[in-house]
Amino acid sequence: MSNLGFEKGDKVVIIGGGFAGLHLAMNLCKADLKVILVDKQNHHQFQPLFYQIATGRLEPSSISFPFRKIFQKSKNVDFRMADIISINPVEKIIMTSYDRTITYDQLIIATGCQTNFFGNKAISENAFSMKTTEESIAIRNKILFSFEKEIFAKPEEKQAWMNIVIVGGGPTGVELSGAFAELKKYVLPKDYHDIDFSKFNIILLEGSKNTLNNMSEESKDASRKYLEEMGVIVKTETLLVSFDGNVAELNTGEKIPTKNVIWAAGVIGNIIEGLEPQDIFKNRYIVDRTNKLKRFDNIYALGDVAYMETPKYPKGHPQVANVAINQAKNLSRNILKSLKDESFKPVEYEYNDLGMMATIGKHKAVVELPFIKFRGALAWYIWMFLHLMLILSVRNKIVIFFNWAWSYWTKDTSLRLITAIDYKKEKVTDL
Repeated sequence: MSNLGFEKGDKVVIIGGGFAGLHLAMNLCKADLKVILVDKQNHHQFQPLFYQIATGRLEPSSISFPFRKIFQKSKNVDFRMADIISINPVEKIIMTSYDRTITYDQLIIATGCQTNFFGNKAISENAFSMKTTEESIAIRNKILFSFEKEIFAKPEEKQAWMNIVIVGGGPTGVELSGAFAELKKYVLPKDYHDIDFSKFNIILLEGSKNTLNNMSEESKDASRKYLEEMGVIVKTETLLVSFDGNVAELNTGEKIPTKNVIWAAGVIGNIIEGLEPQDIFKNRYIVDRTNKLKRFDNIYALGDVAYMETPKYPKGHPQVANVAINQAKNLSRNILKSLKDESFKPVEYEYNDLGMMATIGKHKAVVELPFIKFRGALAWYIWMFLHLMLILSVRNKIVIFFNWAWSYWTKDTSLRLITAIDYKKEKVTDL
């Protein structure tokens, strides 16, 4: 048996097909192991581009990749579509939502994060989050439906349909705000001739003093400047206190009539029942430098749901895609080498931050690399190129590139479909 505890022929179950789980499974597709990838969705979702689904720039199929297609040619990797209810580490069994069990020899938990509403029930029930493809589609549907609704609304109700409140000034909130601002300027007035879009307000709320608060002062200032130039109303040091579906109340006492609140203000790890509280810290599994849970020889956690203390990150790593991908790469290398050499000593993980970036609009982006920081058109092109390269299939790269090129030259998009009826209990029949 290797230092990691893996043996040839082991059944390895990976829970979660996000960046960490998918990359681990892909790297083990030729190993002498039986790998089962389990996810409640049947496809991998490219989360950095969810905001483009929500604003009608891309189709969901462009950033969604069926697991069975990905592993079509792999003989040792299989997929199970199920929601995991609990883990029994003693019997080495996981219970699924179908009241069926899956056994394992080695278990890797890569369940990622969910939206954190910080215990505010009213907001969680009435605001939109954007952590899945379905949620992104729901936002697109509701926003487009709002304009249809505004046409028929009573005069005193119209403004509520024309206010969008976005909570959270991190990359997601900034990118979403900028995309809506471009829709307001270039697209929507051509579609809705009877609506005065000068009254369409995009309001971004951020609890700290700055947008993109984890970046440099230059990037913080540039992002806010870009947003305000594009017509976004930016309110910093401002919190959303409550939202009942009709009125957003802020900590300043201000009340904003709105039907649309999008929450992008925080995440929390997806913890599965079955392990002890001593294995968990701040909704993340406590792992050592090889991503192994400290009380177990055969359970690992990766990515957003892993809490690992290292010299560079004594309070745990940031919950970003690069950490998830690189932890998966490090673990897969350790597994593959340990299967070949039982005396192999696993390499401990440390995150080397390669930088951050965010796009606000056409020719408006900020990029921070270890050796240089810049903004503007060049940053925007680099953001597009790097995200395009991260897309899995060649076909999807071409589709996305075509959509981006079409939007670039025409300042338009043809993906403005309303594909559902019931949005937060607002129905077409209400008209």
